[in-house]
Amino acid sequence: MPRRDDAPALLFFAFRALTAEPDRVLSERGLGRVHHRILYFIARSPGVRVGGLLATLGVSKQALNRPLQQLVRQGLVEARVPPENRRAKELRLTLEGARLERRLTGSQRRRFRRAFGSAGAAAAAGWRDVMRRLAAPSARAAR
Repeated sequence: MPRRDDAPALLFFAFRALTAEPDRVLSERGLGRVHHRILYFIARSPGVRVGGLLATLGVSKQALNRPLQQLVRQGLVEARVPPENRRAKELRLTLEGARLERRLTGSQRRRFRRAFGSAGAAAAAGWRDVMRRLAAPSARAAR
């Protein structure tokens, strides 16, 4: 029978293992997990506007500004002003940014592939279902 508090502990230890390699690579550039999240979501939505990224990440403009500017300064992200809306910025990864994002997320994909492969398809589907439920707005509101 599982202990009552083992789910949060397992999540903590799994997250620590999942982020160890990306954290090491990021630290070599003076970056952290927030930078990885920004790169990850821009890679999946090239041309996303700052407002869309804010909504996806669920952070304030102030919280996004500094790490996003670091990524721009390091040549990992481009921020373009579209001609139809001079107040907006569209974000894209540069080639170097795309390479870094693939490296960071690739190590995580490999861990997931190994874990899902050994646990089996039903367990992987169950895990995804639990994660979706934990991430749902009603779950966040029920704290």
